[in-house]
Amino acid sequence: MIKVGIVGGTGYTGVELLRLLAGHHQVQLQAITSRKEDGVAVADMFPSLRGHVDLAFSSPDKAALDRCDVVFFATPHGVAMAQARELLAAGVRIIDLAADFRLQDTAVFEQWYGMPHTCPELLSEAVYGLPEIHRHALAKARLVGNPGCYPTTVQLGLLPLLEKGGLIDTQHIIADCKSGVSGAGRKAELPYLLTEAGDNFKAYGVKGHRHHPEIVEQLQKIAGVPIHLTFVPHLVPMIRGMFSTLYVTLTDAGQAIDCHALYADRYANEPFVDVLPKGMLPDTRSVRASNMLRIAVHQQGQQLILLVVQDNLTKGAAGQAVQVMNAMFGLPETTGLTGIAVLP
Repeated sequence: MIKVGIVGGTGYTGVELLRLLAGHHQVQLQAITSRKEDGVAVADMFPSLRGHVDLAFSSPDKAALDRCDVVFFATPHGVAMAQARELLAAGVRIIDLAADFRLQDTAVFEQWYGMPHTCPELLSEAVYGLPEIHRHALAKARLVGNPGCYPTTVQLGLLPLLEKGGLIDTQHIIADCKSGVSGAGRKAELPYLLTEAGDNFKAYGVKGHRHHPEIVEQLQKIAGVPIHLTFVPHLVPMIRGMFSTLYVTLTDAGQAIDCHALYADRYANEPFVDVLPKGMLPDTRSVRASNMLRIAVHQQGQQLILLVVQDNLTKGAAGQAVQVMNAMFGLPETTGLTGIAVLP
């Protein structure tokens, strides 16, 4: 059994981790931390977990995280890097769902996250947790930076084209992305109140969003060439779900191939990427509460339109982290993640 600890179990990502790990037959939950809720039974805060999680929250200084095999950080940015050295020295593996170990350039991290990086020497060994690209490195990793939700849709949406190279104009990529309100986290702030977010649809981060440098850094590693990306996120009035529409211009070489077949071949053996049949359009409810990401490929002359949907809390966060854990411990990546999307 894999002994698991979770730091920060009271947010939406934390409770999604709990939901998935409680049904994982190879996992033993050891500790779930929260300073504010120390001593409170998990099932009292989240009644959906009654009968599935018997632990109480404990403050980080009381939790025996050093006795775990792996610790998930479902915390604000900056928490994981403050504890990483001590846990790694104790032989504990780390999966951070925040941004502490996603970006390799500390200056870029500090610019976008407004804090100094306190353990830059660990960045070189941190593996970026996108299994569809890095599963072999994940098998040996001690430290993983789980991708952001928007970056997951954009990278998997563009991966087959960029891997081949020369198929698209890499200087004119547009990512028009929408997320449910849970992507902002479990907090009481005015823009996320029902009367503010309901019956409303708005863009944000147009001048710059912290996921932009993460996306570009990873796309450039895939493509091996500079990338110019226009990325605009939007908030939509739904609880969970993410829809990214990607627009790219095909080169002559790109127009000469069957792009749908390229995607179908690349993802044929990926358990959590579904390339839809030609002409089909995805919707967010087809992936709700599942770890599946779905892609539709539509060509209009020289323009290729890629429609990508996922659940921002599952494949976009906690589900992907569990998939990463499975890869790290030599389990089938589908273990504990075979749940079907919830309808309606």
